[in-house]
Amino acid sequence: MQALILVGGEGTRLRPLTSTVPKPVMPLVDRPFISYMIEWLRGHGVDDMVMSCGFLAAGVRNVLGDGSGLGVKLRYVEEPRPLGTGGALKFAESLLDERFFMLNGDVLTDFDLSGQLAQHEETHARCTLALMGVEDPSAYGLVRLNDDRSVKGFLEKPSPDQIDTDLISAGAYVLERDVLELIPPDTNASIERDVFPELVGDGLYGFAGDGYWLDIGTPDRYLQATFDILERNVATAVGNELGDNYLSVAGDGSFTGRVVPPARVGTGCRIAGDARVGSLAVLGDNVRVGESTTIERAVVFDGAEIGPNCHLRYCILGAGARIGANTHIEDGTVLGEGVTVGSDNILTHGARIFPGVSLPDGAIRF
Repeated sequence: MQALILVGGEGTRLRPLTSTVPKPVMPLVDRPFISYMIEWLRGHGVDDMVMSCGFLAAGVRNVLGDGSGLGVKLRYVEEPRPLGTGGALKFAESLLDERFFMLNGDVLTDFDLSGQLAQHEETHARCTLALMGVEDPSAYGLVRLNDDRSVKGFLEKPSPDQIDTDLISAGAYVLERDVLELIPPDTNASIERDVFPELVGDGLYGFAGDGYWLDIGTPDRYLQATFDILERNVATAVGNELGDNYLSVAGDGSFTGRVVPPARVGTGCRIAGDARVGSLAVLGDNVRVGESTTIERAVVFDGAEIGPNCHLRYCILGAGARIGANTHIEDGTVLGEGVTVGSDNILTHGARIFPGVSLPDGAIRF
């Protein structure tokens, strides 16, 4: 089975993390984010994947290669300009089989794709949408189904009196190749707005599944995805590797401080005395943590250095960040690659510091 994965977005909501690293290969716990989707697809029999790229496409290709290291075949198409989801599908037409999955590459999920495909074949559908129930339907566009699971229609931004379903699109579709005939070549088009409405009553079905589903397009959701992997709320290979103690500490580190599960600590890390990492913390490789520093509910990328008596909580530090003594970073703050923050600073309220910025001692108490 084949899949087309859309990874062409710029990841603007995740900046400054995506200012220097393409979103699909941004680290999530211990591997590129898109690796989770590839592993999930492979588990459902997908072995041929086409990556539809745009922004920083070379960076995606350089990290993932031909897919042999992940046990799949990877090929790439690079949009000459943003074409929308429908335009990206049409642009990849020459590489696509008669039947294939199409997926939004922003999602972490363990949805039952095999069940979706089985229903698609059973109903002889042209397109089958993966659907998930949500607690607050008013915040989403809803998908209405008939009794035979065919799509009755779509409801955008419903008022309370209009809500008669909790099903939303989970961004995973099974498509027959003839659907591409509905998309003009070389045009910007949306499969959701321009194609699916045309298929209502003509082979469009929905598969209502359950399980875990999260779009990681913001720092808050990125952190939530990290915590859910560590706590094994979503089925992943990483979660399995954490084992029953919910802890992964790579070799050749030096720890006189404590690591509290669930947590993951990379290779070559140094955690000084009276420091505490965790719970719900991830350190990349070669991270240095100073004495009496606390890191909890946070992610620290490779090569970062945190001085003594610091407190990091609910934040993300980019690769190579440098944090001086007695500094507090919390409340959704995100530091880009190579940021330097001097001693005695306080960064809170979701502050975002872009790559290469240097803040002197005592510059910010925000």
